[in-house]
Amino acid sequence: MSVSSDALAAFVLSAELGSFSAAARRLGKRQSTISETIANLEIDLGLSLFERGGRQPQLSVAGLGVLPAARQMLAAQDALQHQARLLAGGQEVRLTLVLSDTFHSGDFESVLSLFEQRFPTVELECLVGEQEDVLALIGSGRAQLGLMTALPAYPADMAVCTLARPTQTALYVSAGHALAGREQVDEAELRRHRELRLKTYAEQGAAAQPGHCWSAPSYLLLLEMAQHGFGWAELPGWLVARYGQDLQALPVSGWPRRQRIDAVWSRQRPLGLAAAWVLQVFREGEPA
Repeated sequence: MSVSSDALAAFVLSAELGSFSAAARRLGKRQSTISETIANLEIDLGLSLFERGGRQPQLSVAGLGVLPAARQMLAAQDALQHQARLLAGGQEVRLTLVLSDTFHSGDFESVLSLFEQRFPTVELECLVGEQEDVLALIGSGRAQLGLMTALPAYPADMAVCTLARPTQTALYVSAGHALAGREQVDEAELRRHRELRLKTYAEQGAAAQPGHCWSAPSYLLLLEMAQHGFGWAELPGWLVARYGQDLQALPVSGWPRRQRIDAVWSRQRPLGLAAAWVLQVFREGEPA
């Protein structure tokens, strides 16, 4: 029995978003198409994946059991398509990448010269974004490939792989800040001082989080605020080393932290040859 990636994506998205209509909007299809696709999948599997008695379909016991395997199958299909794209060619005219400030730019700079040699005619555009903003740019088609701090979960229409090198973040203040120079800082002391918090554009409409804080949509802006002494901020270590003169890491328990960097792209728009090459380089940690 073979199961199409369209059926898997429809099932996983419907489960994650809580309705067939929401999955249809995300995939750019009619609700009736999604309903029919999932009904056919249930026939193929011989299982009822959703309970349809209420206002919105709810995952059945069988659906809960199948969901992890469906996610694994989507990931395996992503890997197959990626490798096939590399082997078959299909070079794009233009490539847009969206990069998080947590991603070490030195890694990217070392690859640019290789990219120029390998794809001299491809127009390259680089955007900067964080977390949900990266997903929004990929989902809308504005960018083809994103490199970002790993999230706990991703929408089913996003393909994901982890890069070879993680990032490290810590809490920083300016040399003149009241917390600077301490041998130890606890959470209670942190809360008594202004936090400089990352807040993506996608979160702008959300309710404000409690606490005395200022926010910005990029780590570079937060770094500049911290340099001026406006508060403490979680920042990527490489960014501080390059641009954060006079910033000091706070000795807080549990910090610094190593964080995974993920590459993300849309399952609805397979990567072209240049994007697939970039992904391969960063996934393996060395030029391809």
